[in-house]
Amino acid sequence: MKENMINLRTLKNFGFAAVFSGLLFTACNSNTEEGVVTATEADAAIEEVRQQHAPDKRVALFDIEAVKRENELVLRGESNMPGAIEDLKQKLAAENVKFTDSIQLLPASELEGKTEGVVPISVANLRSKPSHSSELVTQATLGTPLKVYKKEGGWYYVQTPDGYLAWVDYGGVTSLTPQEFQTWKASEKIIYLEPYGFSYSKPDKDSDVVTDLVSGNIFEVTGEKNGFYEVKYPNNKMAYVAKSDAQPYLEWVASLEPTGENLIKTAREMMGVPYLWGGTSSKGVDCSGYTKTIFFLNGMVIPRDASQQIAAGEEIDSVKNFENLQAGDLLYFGRKATDTTSERIIHVGMWIGDNKFIHSMGEVHESNFDTTATDFDEYNYNRYLRTKRVLGTNDERIIYLAQSDLFTDGNREFKN
Repeated sequence: MKENMINLRTLKNFGFAAVFSGLLFTACNSNTEEGVVTATEADAAIEEVRQQHAPDKRVALFDIEAVKRENELVLRGESNMPGAIEDLKQKLAAENVKFTDSIQLLPASELEGKTEGVVPISVANLRSKPSHSSELVTQATLGTPLKVYKKEGGWYYVQTPDGYLAWVDYGGVTSLTPQEFQTWKASEKIIYLEPYGFSYSKPDKDSDVVTDLVSGNIFEVTGEKNGFYEVKYPNNKMAYVAKSDAQPYLEWVASLEPTGENLIKTAREMMGVPYLWGGTSSKGVDCSGYTKTIFFLNGMVIPRDASQQIAAGEEIDSVKNFENLQAGDLLYFGRKATDTTSERIIHVGMWIGDNKFIHSMGEVHESNFDTTATDFDEYNYNRYLRTKRVLGTNDERIIYLAQSDLFTDGNREFKN
């Protein structure tokens, strides 16, 4: 009966919407198919709202569709964005489109209020689907707060502080109620600063290992003994961490000086770390996971992927004029836009001066842009796109830990 259906958008284009709206939506409630609104008529509104609120599905969930059931239009799917859902409903109502709302707004009720989470292991692997065989899309280190949205078997759908959405298995997250999460945030904490190490069952490095650790791991601290911090994991496991390997979190934040020199120091501490797609820790890093880790250990949470990182900061160069670059600037590589294809960002590295940059490609190493040098990196030179500067900028895409309560309850004073 497609030939007999009235297309509301076509009517609007000819200025007849007001004339025919009564006829159209009376027909929607009738038992005949004549004049029934189709799912297609809601698709444009759904896509418009998606483009406005969730253009990047890596960081925003708006999986909504309109389907026809008998003489009824049904909105179904799920989203973690109540504002986007409300905008969609208002848009459809303004067009007099009648519908039944079957959208699931996350967090899911099956979580029983445990909608917050904290990573309880040194490095949690976050995947594209709820299975160990699916793609590793990112990682989250111990002490990272997570938003928990739903559960499927032994897997949880979570969101990291940089907005990334992914699945983590039950061992990679401790689920908490908002009240329990606030208690965790209010606790005193330490941050582990060695590239790699261990926690121990006793305040003695000769005692049994409790878990491995990587730089950036954050613990609740419950006491001190014999040169060790007594720490509590989010899952209530207890251990000891050498004081020489860690620092009280608030003292660390207050001492940070995110300069080019310090970024280089951090970057070189990970020299030789193997490339790992999705990796963001000293166990293995991809290119953007490497730059993300460098900046985090200097007090800045930058976006996850290279194609997201490039949106932050101030552009410094796009013509291979490296004279204006400063240590800590981020260099982006990929495919330039053409008349038929868009630009594609596929790699990122960090400038360290003297015509060199450091990056994760095969392993973490330095590359040279001096065209006369024997180790000239011609491959990356040819695919260079532009350089952006993050240091010294105030960008809403970046979380600055010195100004953030990501790991605290807002009390900026460390209690001795």
